[in-house]
Amino acid sequence: MVIAELKKTTEQKMDKSIQAFKGDLAKVRTGRAHTGILDHVMVDYYGTPMPINQVAKVVLIDARTIGVTPFEKKMAQAVEKAIRDSDLGLNPAAQGESVRVPMPALTEERRKELIKVVRHEAETARVAVRNLRRDAIQHLKEALKKKEVSENDERRAHDEVQKMTDRHIADIDKLLQQKEAELLAV
Repeated sequence: MVIAELKKTTEQKMDKSIQAFKGDLAKVRTGRAHTGILDHVMVDYYGTPMPINQVAKVVLIDARTIGVTPFEKKMAQAVEKAIRDSDLGLNPAAQGESVRVPMPALTEERRKELIKVVRHEAETARVAVRNLRRDAIQHLKEALKKKEVSENDERRAHDEVQKMTDRHIADIDKLLQQKEAELLAV
């Protein structure tokens, strides 16, 4: 019972680490536009910072352009300012009541910087998974000391946790390779 519960919670935590890594990868922009790039941009909505998707409709106009249409006409300038002031390096242009956000083409130098960022994120995710493995093995050893599990069960569970860790790290590596290929594609 102790082992099954431990494996289940460890698996869930490792899955969450991979989901967090996927979220981090989505924030790293490639040459193509996607609406998720603007998710963390906060707009000053009458003195209160609000996520951009709560004050405006964010859509893809084409592969390189995002369209942002504020729900209130007066908010167009605030939306444009929030996008310009964000750390994304984008240069929005107001067009009447909406804002167009063209995605600049990535330079070779910028692509290499982004690959370094992505690799760092991948290593952080790997470390998180390994830390979860370490915690699970520690719990197994404590259970063995308390005589809650036998030595054979502890050894078997230890091997299963290691296989689970290897599988999750392979998933992280696969996601990393996909993102690197996406960044290098011109």
